[in-house]
Amino acid sequence: MNIIPLGIWGGYPKANSATSSFLIEEDGFYLLFDCGSGVLSSLQNHVNIQQLDAVIITHYHHDHIADIGALQYAKLIQNQLAGKPKTLPVYAHNQDEHFQTITFKEHMKAVNISHANQIGPFAIETIKTNHSAFCLAVRIEVNGKSVVFTADTGWEPALIEFSKKADMLISEANLYLPYEGQIPGHMTGRQAGLLAKEAGVEQLLLTHLPHFGETEDLVKEARQHFTKHVSLAEPGKNYVLA
Repeated sequence: MNIIPLGIWGGYPKANSATSSFLIEEDGFYLLFDCGSGVLSSLQNHVNIQQLDAVIITHYHHDHIADIGALQYAKLIQNQLAGKPKTLPVYAHNQDEHFQTITFKEHMKAVNISHANQIGPFAIETIKTNHSAFCLAVRIEVNGKSVVFTADTGWEPALIEFSKKADMLISEANLYLPYEGQIPGHMTGRQAGLLAKEAGVEQLLLTHLPHFGETEDLVKEARQHFTKHVSLAEPGKNYVLA
């Protein structure tokens, strides 16, 4: 399984970047994880639009869906050029009226993620997170390897069992330690490290980063609890789980 961060920011993208999003590939099947601002541009550094096989949307805040409209138009244009439609399935929860806006003619189709346990070669599980909007953490497994994406969440004890023994935990870390408990729906680097430790994962990547301060401090916070490999997700880098 290949995992490529397309963006790492929370809220909005910094210049020439994108909000938190990942491209996941196995055996030529390409899965896009979240589609916020700047993601579609970043995606095309790695694959063309028609190579995309499926999308997962964790929740409907703008930093996770802002480029859905752009993706709809991209699919329209690419299908017209190809002369035949290739419908792109978008897996998302139906707990919000935004679910209905994902389907776009024959080009994109919304699929209730609660009805899916397999997307291409990937086995998937979901769990509700501690966030201001209904949001899902996602566990993806293939060929005996697993990655867990916390998506947006405050501290949530249920994520410990959900993340158990994952080969990689990709956790949000939108807050520095002085803000812990003051801003609901997000975690600090320390909490991400504690989750990684309690779940017994092999490595930790931090994403959904804040726009101020020294982001490497989030890694230092995480290392208070987690002694295995921890780093900030690096856009464009290919993380291989094999």
